[in-house]
Amino acid sequence: MGRVVIDVMPKPEILDPQGKAVVGALPRLGFDAFTGVRQGKRFELEVDGEVTPEVLEQARTAAEKLLSNPVIEDVVSVRAAEEVSA
Repeated sequence: MGRVVIDVMPKPEILDPQGKAVVGALPRLGFDAFTGVRQGKRFELEVDGEVTPEVLEQARTAAEKLLSNPVIEDVVSVRAAEEVSA
């Protein structure tokens, strides 16, 4: 079984109130190396069999039509998930 990972982020010109809240909280918790945060979405789609270029293209199309709002979000990556061995 394969898995496709899709990352969706707000467009740069769109305000990100969740990101602003996180970047404001980081220094209060002792994390002072960070100057900006953008919060997005991650989707994991399981497929039967291998993740082929055709499967990745279908996933990109699904991301653009269903998983993201193209007015305010960009699909920034569509990739096969890396296998993690235990």
